[in-house]
Amino acid sequence: QVQLAESGGGLVQAGGSLRLSCAASGRTLSDYNMGWFRQAPEKEREFVAIINWSARETYYADSVKGRFTISRDNGKNTVYLQMSSLKPEDTAVYYCAADSTRYRSGISIQPGSWGQGTQVTVSS
Repeated sequence: QVQLAESGGGLVQAGGSLRLSCAASGRTLSDYNMGWFRQAPEKEREFVAIINWSARETYYADSVKGRFTISRDNGKNTVYLQMSSLKPEDTAVYYCAADSTRYRSGISIQPGSWGQGTQVTVSS
């Protein structure tokens, strides 16, 4: 069983940057695809980014491509989401997720574990 804890959210002006962190305990993340999702109060939870278990592949939603970067540091058992050129429409609770199975091939995820989320608010 893995516990995930997001941090780094906050209030930022449009055009600014934030880096979110997802720290794991209870289980190593090195064998799992990892993802970031987000949810605004008026919307369903949506996919943001994925990094595969080997860190050889990443994939992004069109809405964040070129602005967000997902990365991982297996030595620290942590996944990051670097967010730049933030827009008000990026405002949401951001959730980290670990895949439900190890060594999944391809760049996809079926979340088995979720963090509690961290609030990101982008002012205009």
